[in-house]
Amino acid sequence: MIVERLSKNPILIPHRHQSWEADAVFNGCPVLHQGSIYLLYRAVSLPHFHSAANTTLKVSDVGIAKSKDGVHFSARQRFIVPDMPWDRFGCEDPRVTALEGMYYIFYTALSEYPFRADGIRVGVAVSADLQTIKEKHLVTSFNAKAMALFPERVNGKIWAVLSVNTDRPPTHICLASFDTPQDMWVEDYWQEWYRNLSAQPTLPLQRTPYDHVEVGAPPLKTKAGWLLLYSYIKNYSHPHQVFGVEAVLLDLKDPRHVIARTLYPLLTAEEYYEKIGIVPNVVFPSGALIRRGKVYLYYGAADTVCCLAFISLKGLLQKLTAPAGPLRSLWAREQQMFAPIADHPWESKAVFNPAAVYLNGKVHLLYRAMSHDNTSVLGYANSTNGFDIDERLPEPVYVPREVFEQKVVPGANSGCEDPRLTKMGTKFYMCYTAYDGKNPPRVALTSIHEKDFLERKWNWAKPVLISPPGCDDKDACLFPEKINSTYLIIHRSGDDIDLSFHASLAFDGKTWLEEYRWIAPRKGMWDSRKVGIAAPPLKTDKGWLVLYHGISDDDGQYRVGAVLADVKDPTRIIARTDESLFEPRMPFEKLGQVSNVVFPCGAVIRGGDLYMYFGAADQVVGAASLSLATLWKTLDMGSL
Repeated sequence: MIVERLSKNPILIPHRHQSWEADAVFNGCPVLHQGSIYLLYRAVSLPHFHSAANTTLKVSDVGIAKSKDGVHFSARQRFIVPDMPWDRFGCEDPRVTALEGMYYIFYTALSEYPFRADGIRVGVAVSADLQTIKEKHLVTSFNAKAMALFPERVNGKIWAVLSVNTDRPPTHICLASFDTPQDMWVEDYWQEWYRNLSAQPTLPLQRTPYDHVEVGAPPLKTKAGWLLLYSYIKNYSHPHQVFGVEAVLLDLKDPRHVIARTLYPLLTAEEYYEKIGIVPNVVFPSGALIRRGKVYLYYGAADTVCCLAFISLKGLLQKLTAPAGPLRSLWAREQQMFAPIADHPWESKAVFNPAAVYLNGKVHLLYRAMSHDNTSVLGYANSTNGFDIDERLPEPVYVPREVFEQKVVPGANSGCEDPRLTKMGTKFYMCYTAYDGKNPPRVALTSIHEKDFLERKWNWAKPVLISPPGCDDKDACLFPEKINSTYLIIHRSGDDIDLSFHASLAFDGKTWLEEYRWIAPRKGMWDSRKVGIAAPPLKTDKGWLVLYHGISDDDGQYRVGAVLADVKDPTRIIARTDESLFEPRMPFEKLGQVSNVVFPCGAVIRGGDLYMYFGAADQVVGAASLSLATLWKTLDMGSL
């Protein structure tokens, strides 16, 4: 939620009446000049016969457009064209920086066809007025792209950042420094620089050797350091590679030193104009400005159009300078609450995934308990202080009773799993996963009167299945109040969290949940594979607080995040944590039946604190508390 795309994207599209930019316009880089914002961008022509290549090619020029607000651009024209032997097959992906009265426009120069790594190098065009090109030079004598200048000298030196060996991976983002502008295109300098590549200052940004990094926008000066927005391509050679935009903060006095960096992408391809185009599913940062407390991020989408997104500068700097790692350290207290009891056969193998309600000064827990024949039932415990158990009943309080939750495969998992409790009026409604070990798990709904619950009279209503037959559906609960006279049920029938709207809770076994897709996984992030509800939503003065679990494609770990939804219209998401709030860290969370799992099914608010109850490693029950004030700061950090 730290990034917000311009609602009117794209800001620049191909111009079908101008053949030099009729195929694609993307990777725009802005610069200020005489009170206007100029956008230099890559423009791809219609296919035409190229005499030097002796074949038909699309060729890239650098176009330029003008704007007063940085959003609406006009007066488009060709600016840099392939007219030198070393750029005759294309001028791509400009980065422009104003320095000491001149504009230095670095671009990718294609000198050979068929294209090969050694013919893909960096060129520079120099202009005093953004109307004419004063001079052009070949810069690197080796394979490189995406060079950009820092906008002022640092310790008396001109500094540049560039991507080296982009077409001969692994690619490195390196730094170079110069005494004068003319030094930037001295061939001997670069030959010597490349011979000693391993000794050159390099930014250590790749998380795995399978990933690819490339310079994005020219560096921006902030009070906390030089902000560099760059391209991070996860699993670069894989068909399902993920293009993302990330950020790194460099020391103001020594840009070779990394102060902080993001752990996950700020932006991935999600909108139609990012998913559909000449190269689908690409977002590529190429330029940025700081205006009125926001970073204006210009990026290419699907190698077809120019787009704009806004980033809260304050939020981004807070995010970068916050303590390293997940937000786990914000939790004030965390502990294992209780474990299986060997003398109780019904809970002798595991106890986990507890529902929770706070009533009459106690936290009441209904937890999943598993016997050694892998049958799940529900047990009961309570706590006055929220962490230490006062009472734990010796017998289960809910057992499989219907045919759809009876074991049909000996030894297989079956029974009543993962309860979520919601109090509405004088009743507790419980959604749980009903599973017979053979057919897909489904959502079951039952209820119990509050008086019976408190008196330990387990007079549960006859459970009814509410999810469609043949569909794997889990992780369900009710909103604790009607929204616009309608009951809302949360569930998961795919990889995302769904809503279902109902006039009544009187399900008849023939009426099924709808699927309004509400909260989706995010590519490249800790919740990239699958998300599901954790506890029923909690109403606060800031909105509905929704905890959810997410699973990562990278390591398969279960983590916990939070969403804030509008109190009157929960379909509208106000904020979402970028990083996980909670992840397996303690020994009891990292090792068990299913290692590296934290899986909450219940949460309550007491005073100013959030208490979360979770299954740890599918083995034991744990609890953790967090101040709401801290949580709000975390969610605010992600808002524009």
